Amino acid sequence: QVQLVESGGGLVQAGGSLRLSCDASGVAFKSYTMGWARQAPGKEREFVAAINRIADSTHYADFVKGRFTISRDNARNTVYLRMDDLEFDDTAVYYCGACLFCSPDMSLRAYAHWGQGIQVTVSS
Repeated sequence: QVQLVESGGGLVQAGGSLRLSCDASGVAFKSYTMGWARQAPGKEREFVAAINRIADSTHYADFVKGRFTISRDNARNTVYLRMDDLEFDDTAVYYCGACLFCSPDMSLRAYAHWGQGIQVTVSS
């Protein structure tokens, strides 16, 4: 059974940083493109960032503006999202997803597996 478990969220002041982690099990991690999405209250889930299987290709949403960095450690079955210079509008539940045979720029609809999500709250 595929499990994706996010950690590292919490409350941070605007301008601060957080690093999210997503630990994967029950999946051939090295075969999957991994991504992050987020959903704010009253809004649809939106793409944040993705990284391909061998970590030589990444894709980011425009609103990231160079503030976020996605990375992965295939030896640990873990994908990370480093978030710097956080803004109030970054407040959302962040989800980790796994996508087989995907390129990093593919739609969230292509993702077969999602974690339960973790709250990130940025205070202004």
